[in-house]
Amino acid sequence: LRFDEQVRVVVFKSEVKGVFCAGADLKERAKMDDAEVGEFVRRLRNLMDEIAALPVPTIAAIDGYALGGGLELALACDLRVAASSAIMGLIETTRGLLPGAGGTQRLPRCVGIGLAKELIFTGRQIDGQQAFSMGLVNHSVPQNSEGDAAYQRALALAKEILPQAPFAVKMGKLAINRGMEV
Repeated sequence: LRFDEQVRVVVFKSEVKGVFCAGADLKERAKMDDAEVGEFVRRLRNLMDEIAALPVPTIAAIDGYALGGGLELALACDLRVAASSAIMGLIETTRGLLPGAGGTQRLPRCVGIGLAKELIFTGRQIDGQQAFSMGLVNHSVPQNSEGDAAYQRALALAKEILPQAPFAVKMGKLAINRGMEV
């Protein structure tokens, strides 16, 4: 995707109804030794960083659960759209873990340090409307009968981006991302 000049916007959605991404398989992870866990987390972090670094806008369409690494995936995207019924949370602390794929950096940038600490320390799960009210998602929409309301809104948002000058959009993304690191 990074090198395909035809790609102008990337929308991430799930093919599993009711789940955007439920995070890592903790039963599988429990069978790993320390070296394997380290490699797993490193690769996951690199994947999220690659998504965040895509030169085109990325939109997460959260039509269900986005927990742990699933919310970290959404946070790696530039924009997030959630169904009001979606459930999100960095729940790792409830499992004796720490968000390891960028959530501890990206969540505070979205919602502020104090609220990010509260959400991570408690492992609290929030719905799409709560996420919208705290700035975690750009839009919260009522779920439809097909279960893809967030995806439909994400497509509409992508269609708003498409007519804009591709180079200007890419440079705008790069300037914003680099500016946030200064």
